[in-house]
Formats: sequence, C-alpha cells, structure tokens
Amino acid sequence: MAAEEEDSLYVLTAVLLTPAQFPSVLGDDYPAACAVLGLEPYAEGYGLVLGQDGTGARWTVVTEDVTQVACAVAAWDCGMEADLSPDERDVAAVLPGWPLSLAVSAPGLPEPHDPVLDAELDTSGPVLSPPDTSGWGPAQRRLGADEIALQWAQWRAQVEEDVEFVESGGEAETDIQVQRVLEEVRAYLETPPPPGRIRSAFASGDARTLRADGPGWSVVARTDDIAFVLLDEAPGEVRPVGRGRELPELLSALDGIALRPAA
Repeated sequence: MAAEEEDSLYVLTAVLLTPAQFPSVLGDDYPAACAVLGLEPYAEGYGLVLGQDGTGARWTVVTEDVTQVACAVAAWDCGMEADLSPDERDVAAVLPGWPLSLAVSAPGLPEPHDPVLDAELDTSGPVLSPPDTSGWGPAQRRLGADEIALQWAQWRAQVEEDVEFVESGGEAETDIQVQRVLEEVRAYLETPPPPGRIRSAFASGDARTLRADGPGWSVVARTDDIAFVLLDEAPGEVRPVGRGRELPELLSALDGIALRPAA
C-alpha cells in the first residue's frame, strides 16, 4: 500500500466539542470532556473528526474549524452528503484511537484497530478508547440522560400526571436523594458551575430541554414540564420530579444561565 494511502484519513463521523454541545459520555462538563482528550478547554471549542487510515487504524483529528464540522454534521443529519476534510492549518491535534464507540467502519479497509504508534509521531498520552459503559456508572448515567432528552415523549408517557415536586424535608430515602440533587442544582444559580454543566436545547413550541449534571447525578427537564433525575447510586433508575410550586421557577432560572448551541 502506498504511503499516501496509509496516511489518508477515511472519515466515518464527526462531533462537536464545545461548551454548549459535547459528547456527555466523556464528562459532566466541557472542561472534563476536554481533559479526556488532553485538550485545553478553549471557549471556541473544537470539532472531532473520527476516521481510519489506510491500514484501518483509528484516529481522531481535532480541528479548530468548528463551523466546518457543524455544517457537515447538520448535512449528514438531513441525509445529505457533505465532504469533511479539515485544513491542516486548523488541526489542533491528531490523536490515536477514538474517544467514542462507533459501529461503522470504512469499506475496503481492515477492521478498526488501535494504531501502532511510531516514536516519531507527535502524540502524547495513551491511545483513546471509549468510556466503559458495560456497567452502571457516570458514563452510563449520562448516556441514560441523553436518551431521555432524545426520547422525551416516550419517557413522559410513562409518568403519572399526579407526580408531585419533591419538597424539602421529605422523609423517604428516595425523596431525600432527589431533594439533595435539586439543592445542588439550585446552588448553580448562586455559584456558576464549569461550562457545560447546564445546557439548553430546542424543544417543541417555546419550550427548552434542559440538561444539568453534577457529581453523581444528571437532570433532564423541559421548561414547560417535569424533570427526570438519574443517580450513580441508583443503577438504572429514572426518577420523575413533578412541577409542583417550585420546579417551574427553578427551570426558568436555570435556562437563563444555561449555554445554548450556536444557531
């Protein structure tokens, strides 16, 4: 195989890594996600281009051209073709491996595998690999929250309409755990958390989908509806929080400080 073919990158997918939009499986906030890749958490963010070289090895190209990646991803989501070839001048790093799980591979190439690193390659740190989601833990908890945000209607349909907002002083263990999370969420209004801990995305009508994460917990909510809480200490459980008297005001305040993806 020609050296040029070996060095070519066959792009499989791409994702954004910005304060308002990043693969949450990597961390509870943007700086944490950047740390997994050994990147500085610049406010402008990055685009991650995942592909294989001519030998089938996995590589992640980190580009500072966020707009190019965003446009390509938007086109792919609409079923359109879009070429994504990061300009070398915009490449911030070329990292061995993939930080995310992919179920696809480039046709005509060997199965995806970790590259054999050459001592001359300017790479630092270990070969990237996806977080372990085989058991319940922070990564699985965040993926669960992602799923609820994407499939809100299905999850909402499973909740009885009379679910009440958990008030302070609840005696049940479940109430106490959820109340602790809500208190930590409220604390974000007084002390802003790291970028990406609170994110706001488009929902139907005038509503927004809110996502808040913290040590051991994730919250998904709609500003016009209820919230769901997931905990590291409660494997696989999804706990609904009804609107009651307090939740609407809390969600509105959170939306006011949440980061939003660029239009």
